[in-house]
Amino acid sequence: MLSFRVINMRMDLVYTKLLEHYGYQGWWPLVSMKGKKGFDNLGYHPNDYSYPKTRGQMFEIIIGAILTQNTAWKNVEKALINLYTKRVAVPEKIIEMDFTSLATLIRSAGYYNQKTVRLKTIAEWFNSTNFNIPTLSLRKKLLSLKGVGPETADSILLYAFKRPVFVVDAYTLRMFERLGFGKLTYDSAQGIVHKSFKTLSDDDKVKVFNEFHALIVAHAKEHCKKRPMCEQCPLYNLCKMNGKR
Repeated sequence: MLSFRVINMRMDLVYTKLLEHYGYQGWWPLVSMKGKKGFDNLGYHPNDYSYPKTRGQMFEIIIGAILTQNTAWKNVEKALINLYTKRVAVPEKIIEMDFTSLATLIRSAGYYNQKTVRLKTIAEWFNSTNFNIPTLSLRKKLLSLKGVGPETADSILLYAFKRPVFVVDAYTLRMFERLGFGKLTYDSAQGIVHKSFKTLSDDDKVKVFNEFHALIVAHAKEHCKKRPMCEQCPLYNLCKMNGKR
């Protein structure tokens, strides 16, 4: 287990309890690596934070972050498999492909016409951008792209570029509210996590933020649902809900 000291012990406890209960999650899944050494049959790589290792793997995560908007990952996986089967999961091919052909390949991910535009935009951006710039500058560039909001931008920063940026989603906001933080904005929720782990090195922040976000998703699916399943919840003693519904 990662060893670290944090200022906000409450957040430390949340992270530790989730990790002990659910184990290492192995995000971001790489469909192109399914079943290979160190990967399970879905492309997850638990407790190995060395990925992505190649430009191609970085781009796979980026297009996955675009495709997963407003849809389940299983639908994204089908789209990614189509792109790999046709050998077009690289920015140059995405840029060159005609609109209809690309839209057909990613149809399973939903909103395929909209996402086709976004994939072409992000592919051109990927091919023309210098990534060796400060994180805030890189985030600003991502947010300037049409269809890229904070959650998508931060997913790309954390999982593709290994930048120390915590990803907030609806699950995070729900869980934090139930833990007693009240209703938070994206920025305020992210700020709580960043402040709590600010004593870590950037490399350790990347590992913790990577794992923490994935653990919150796992927790939201098993216990912290819209109608909470509080029995045997690993956060029961920390949560303000404490069985209340």
